Amino acid sequence: MSNEINWDKLGFDYIKTDKRYLSVFRDGEWDKGTLTEDNVLHISEGSTALHYGQQCFEGMKAYRCKDGSINLFRPDQNALRMQRSCDRLLMPRVPTEQFIEACKQVVKANERFVPPHGKGALYLRPFVIGVGDNIGVRTAPEFIFSVFAIPVGSYFKGGMTPHKFLISDYDRAAPQGTGAAKVGGNYAASLQPGYEAKKAGFADCIYLDPLTHKKIEEVGSANFFGITANNEFVTPKSASVLPGITRLSLMELAESRLGLTVIEGDVEINNLERFVEAGACGTAAVITPIGGIQYNGKLHVFHSETEVGPVTQKLYNELTGIQSGDVEAPAGWIVKVA
Repeated sequence: MSNEINWDKLGFDYIKTDKRYLSVFRDGEWDKGTLTEDNVLHISEGSTALHYGQQCFEGMKAYRCKDGSINLFRPDQNALRMQRSCDRLLMPRVPTEQFIEACKQVVKANERFVPPHGKGALYLRPFVIGVGDNIGVRTAPEFIFSVFAIPVGSYFKGGMTPHKFLISDYDRAAPQGTGAAKVGGNYAASLQPGYEAKKAGFADCIYLDPLTHKKIEEVGSANFFGITANNEFVTPKSASVLPGITRLSLMELAESRLGLTVIEGDVEINNLERFVEAGACGTAAVITPIGGIQYNGKLHVFHSETEVGPVTQKLYNELTGIQSGDVEAPAGWIVKVA
């Protein structure tokens, strides 16, 4: 492991690591791909990724286990989600086998950057972009598939400390994450509302549905879930909600291991009293407890502004235990790297 990093103070910032994977699609196929030390992409000024947003990305993590081995968490699901994004954007699919192999190569090549057990994770960013000389609105003549990695800690400062969020006054002008059209990788429309929320002292913003402005859809860069007094795990159901892999995993764990009733449905902003706990979940956020949501100048507090709710804590322990090898994983969830 790298001696240059203070693992106890690891945040969520870019750190250049040793190697990244690069593959080019031309003449109807992806090449075999290679690892490179160069972290700068050299692309045409006419690339469709620059002008028309023909690009998508994924986010996933590798975790160090107590025995020193390294786990990838559900990489097949990231591969499938990227394939859906590529289909929507008229980009060539990256085969699942190539996707997972690329991720494994990057983790092995940067093993010294994988944090110690319990100190964070190695975040992987696979992406596909349209490149090549072009100016018309059409699919690119060539594409790049790349994967790079950085060691990360908590996305929200304070980790499992409850955070307060602000209902956004902004509509998203474009799909966020892999939301609306199931397209991965456009967070630009979320920058301004996120900035305004943080400037006002909140961890991030929460978006309501664009049609009625009455239902919670997403928490900035993560999914929302709430826990009711009747032991229900409730998460929004919407065509514009990010199909999060962490969210999917929590739904399965909530039902199979905690015995909760899982409900995908409307989360009315005027009926937050139904929830005794709430949280944000995602690859970067993992599980972040929501202590309060401010709407129209009023702060609604859930379990506590300072303490994590018992169900949220159990979900967190189960999820992170699986990821780091401390808890038995459901079949197919873990891919060993080293």
